[in-house]
Amino acid sequence: MGQRTPLYDLHLALGAKMVDFGGWDMPLHYGSQVEEHHQVRRDCGVFDVSHMTVIDIAGPQARSFLQRLLANDVERLQATGSALYSAMLDERGGIVDDMIVYLVQDGYRLVVNAATREQDLAWIERVGADFDVQINERPELAMLAIQGPEARHKVAQLVSQARANLIGHLKPFQGLTDGDWFIARTGYTGEDGLEIVLPADQAPAFFNDLVGAGISPIGLGARDTLRLEAGMNLYGQDIDQAHSPLTSNMAWSIAWEPTTRDFIGRAALEVECEQGVGEKLVGLVLEERGVLRAHQVVRIAEIGEGEITSGSFSPTLSKSIALARVPMATADRAEVEIRGKWYPVRVVRPTFVRHGKTLI
Repeated sequence: MGQRTPLYDLHLALGAKMVDFGGWDMPLHYGSQVEEHHQVRRDCGVFDVSHMTVIDIAGPQARSFLQRLLANDVERLQATGSALYSAMLDERGGIVDDMIVYLVQDGYRLVVNAATREQDLAWIERVGADFDVQINERPELAMLAIQGPEARHKVAQLVSQARANLIGHLKPFQGLTDGDWFIARTGYTGEDGLEIVLPADQAPAFFNDLVGAGISPIGLGARDTLRLEAGMNLYGQDIDQAHSPLTSNMAWSIAWEPTTRDFIGRAALEVECEQGVGEKLVGLVLEERGVLRAHQVVRIAEIGEGEITSGSFSPTLSKSIALARVPMATADRAEVEIRGKWYPVRVVRPTFVRHGKTLI
């Protein structure tokens, strides 16, 4: 038996197919993964993401600590509630994990991946030992993600007027506090929406309110196809400690200035830049029938080979799509081996769908 979120019994009552995910018993789907995917693209749905790890950082050296820990620079967060995406790297430039960081009233809030919780906490505490900071994991909190074009409108109708006003004024990549709730507007689906961090004992009642208002529960299956269409990396598949942000479509998340900021992994990334980055993460589209899957070989004529990191059938596009790490010289055509046969694929920018619009 794995760890369970506060909503476990509700998932069972709703008929969810439960699976192990990073040591947690989580809903894969509630009947139709494809229909759940379309529901988020067309309207909205609610995900239980209470397995994610919330870590609060406080203390007089909190900013200096995070400037050392992260490849992105928290100095960019000037207003309370502002957020940024970043990776924390090891000394070789490998990605320990990726996360969202919020500037909150008393310091910073990190939201990191569930499957990497133990290694993340160990790494954060190891680096934090050199700084005057308090590192506080928040297991007493739950998190719900309500995603889709109607998400903010529908949630605003179910909460207090103060929270509805907050939702109405919330900007993309911003998270603000109202009482014991933290409401953010980031996401992992390519759609607008909210993440609500709230006390675990309040989560079942609010989840019931959402479902009762017609907001469909969505499982991990649709969450994966939605994030893949949006070109968002999954740790352990598209990014890991064996690869740097420079080879993972994450160069934009590295803050090189000021040059005096010595974040962990900087020296290794500088060497990689000087020597020439050899790989990149791209999108693939299979125009013929078939399904692209992780670890399938990608062949680029006269250049070399790569590998699919994530692949699936795209319900929005009605085609199979993938993310793949390939040689830097790869242009717009390649081939993928599926069951011993080579199929042509288009190489595209690794974002397929955003805000309901097809980008390929």
